[in-house]
Amino acid sequence: MSSSDETGTLGKAIHLLDLIASAQDALRFSDLLKLTGQPKGSLHRQLRHLVVEGLVDLSPDGAYQPGLRLLKFASRAWARNTARKLAEPHMKQLHDVTGETVHFGVLREAEIVYLDKLESRQAVRMHSQVGNASPVYCTGIGKAAISCLTEDRLADLVQQVRFHRYTASTIADAAALKNALGLIRQRGYAEDLEEHQAGICCVAASIVVPSQNFIGGISVTAPVFRAGPLEREKWVAPVRRAASLIADDMACGLSPVHQDR
Repeated sequence: MSSSDETGTLGKAIHLLDLIASAQDALRFSDLLKLTGQPKGSLHRQLRHLVVEGLVDLSPDGAYQPGLRLLKFASRAWARNTARKLAEPHMKQLHDVTGETVHFGVLREAEIVYLDKLESRQAVRMHSQVGNASPVYCTGIGKAAISCLTEDRLADLVQQVRFHRYTASTIADAAALKNALGLIRQRGYAEDLEEHQAGICCVAASIVVPSQNFIGGISVTAPVFRAGPLEREKWVAPVRRAASLIADDMACGLSPVHQDR
């Protein structure tokens, strides 16, 4: 088998894992057949291999779900993530100052992947979870992160976005997103005003470390009844300071010289 064939097989297997892990409901063989467009024989072999390796579980009723081995991989990746470790003390300080939920995320294509989350002292139901991804165009960290992109890279990213209205406040097209990003660049921070989840607001700042090709951000999130304009204004300075300190620590802590010690 050629290296290109091996790469193609691996890519198909990863695509299968992504479909199974991302599905809200467990998928059956017929569902995966439609989603992948693969021949039945090839799909069956790949699924069998994934089940044998523990990456996918096959339930008695014929539904495929993420396997426990994926959980082990995720746990190890999270525990060993250097960026998360460097951000952690600044997240805790921001959490102490605000008392609200703090998120730390990284830009991946047209989504923000949450690397860490510190819950509010007061329980609030949110969609976000560590490891989950959210759209860039309707989240505070997402908008803060892409506001730092070059025009060419931003244009490429916007072409990947499929605008969906999660709430009445969600940005619905590229023109509205461009206007929002202009304001974010002027102010130096971003807000999510019930754009991704009704009743939830946040203030976010970008974290950019060019030497590490890292673009992401940090945010403070709370329900709208605790996050009025005056309260959000109080969060701006500590959020921006946390973002700056994390960027500084990442620039040093992830440098080759530091890692070789």
